[in-house]
Amino acid sequence: MSAVEQYARAHLVTDEDDPGAVPVRLRYDPDSDPRSVRIDLPGAHEWTFSRALLERGLRAPASSGDVRVWPCGRVQAVVEFHSDNGVDVLQFDAKTLIRFLRRTYTAEPVRG
Repeated sequence: MSAVEQYARAHLVTDEDDPGAVPVRLRYDPDSDPRSVRIDLPGAHEWTFSRALLERGLRAPASSGDVRVWPCGRVQAVVEFHSDNGVDVLQFDAKTLIRFLRRTYTAEPVRG
């Protein structure tokens, strides 16, 4: 196994009407960037950030640059992305992110 890709649903937190759960894609590719994960949002938004940040943020508030991650209650986690276009705030079931992280640690780069 090389790249890890997991589809998930997250709640997009917004001031406008509640859009409900939105589809997201969690990605990890040890061949291209073994220290980073990617979250692809609807509308061609893609964020790449440290896998360690995601892991730390599931236990306690953590941030790096334009990305913040923190636990929200006992079963939720929030990932917040800041850009020139505004802020995207996603609320996940923490177990979804934990399952994804576990899969990233079993992925191995393809040896050529």
